[in-house]
Amino acid sequence: MSRLFICFLFAFLGFSGPLAACEGQEACQLGDRSYHLRLPDQWDGQSPLPVLLHFHGWARQGDLIVRHDRIATGAIADHVLLVAPNGLNKSWSFGRPRSPDTDFARALLADVASRYPVDPEKIFVSGYSWGARMAWRFVCEDGDGIAALLAVAGTLSQSETCQTAPDVVRQVYGLNDQVLDYPMGPGGDQTYPVSLWRRHFDCAAGQDEGQWAARSFLTFTRTAWDCPGGQVVMDVHPGGHFIPHDWIPLQVQQLLETGETGSPIR
Repeated sequence: MSRLFICFLFAFLGFSGPLAACEGQEACQLGDRSYHLRLPDQWDGQSPLPVLLHFHGWARQGDLIVRHDRIATGAIADHVLLVAPNGLNKSWSFGRPRSPDTDFARALLADVASRYPVDPEKIFVSGYSWGARMAWRFVCEDGDGIAALLAVAGTLSQSETCQTAPDVVRQVYGLNDQVLDYPMGPGGDQTYPVSLWRRHFDCAAGQDEGQWAARSFLTFTRTAWDCPGGQVVMDVHPGGHFIPHDWIPLQVQQLLETGETGSPIR
């Protein structure tokens, strides 16, 4: 039984209803740290909630994330408890293992579970840019029980050795990213940004799933791996350093509907 599940189990057993409100622009305090959350519009006030823990980009904070029109929308706005931690000095400590922000994120999830009923089998972790690197660090160090990593325009070094992993990894990156240059692999390998997970999951050759377009009309090229240890998806687009419209909500919608990679929702 994973440490995350045990943590949520004890929090759920002690849950007796939402604590004092801290939602939206009002931060939830956790010791000397804080985070923001957004309750889903269609929650009935009782059912266990899927959770999306999203790490903001550099120089941002969680108050932006809970009202972000590329994150707090679609399936996330309707069905998912969106949780947005605040980084110290508006940044994250992801450069080395044993990050203090990993401990903070784990404590934050436990705090959320003490405030609201959460579904321990539907905990998703995402991040953008600096926050994507922190999301990688978190699931690499303490990813047991995490259903999926959804990373946008940021990775860790592919030579890292992860102690834990989520069930599913989905990564999106722009080939013209001039902030965090696209980490092209040997011979121009465009799937290199997920080579760490392919190695960790003991993946064989990937499947080219062709192109698909989000409602923003941005075209993605997708490669997917169904591996013994987990599932990996890599989406590439011709743009730069940004969160593509609809990408995170669409991944969450698909995972909630199917629980697996499947074909992209169009």
